[in-house]
Amino acid sequence: MSTKYLHTMVRVKDLEASMAFYALLGLKETRRMDSEQGRFSLIFMAPEGQEECPVELTYNWDGDDGLPSDGRHFGHLAYEVDDIYAMCQHLQDNGVLINRPPRDGRMAFVRSPDNISIELLQKGEAKVPAEPWSSMPNTGHW
Repeated sequence: MSTKYLHTMVRVKDLEASMAFYALLGLKETRRMDSEQGRFSLIFMAPEGQEECPVELTYNWDGDDGLPSDGRHFGHLAYEVDDIYAMCQHLQDNGVLINRPPRDGRMAFVRSPDNISIELLQKGEAKVPAEPWSSMPNTGHW
């Protein structure tokens, strides 16, 4: 018996804000399904060239008063990046709070507008620790 990764699903409260956030990470919409009967939309976003690894954004048209909650039962999404410092700077320049800066040159955490924890990992070897990241404290939790 074999297993194949399909996708990770997260519920979102503000579809446009969430799509903009994932676009900042380099994800693009790969497919969409709108259900008039179920009153929801499913938007699949993935890194270019990795369409087989999408995140599914589930948006309920009538809202979801429980979002965003800070439930940690979900865990996190993880993405490998070519340059963790450049990605964190790009996110920060676009108003994203870096919850766990890449002090070690290897790993950082941010949160989506829906409180989904996102782990960013440096591709290959860790980068040499550098400012402003190496002395930046954690903010909140991830």
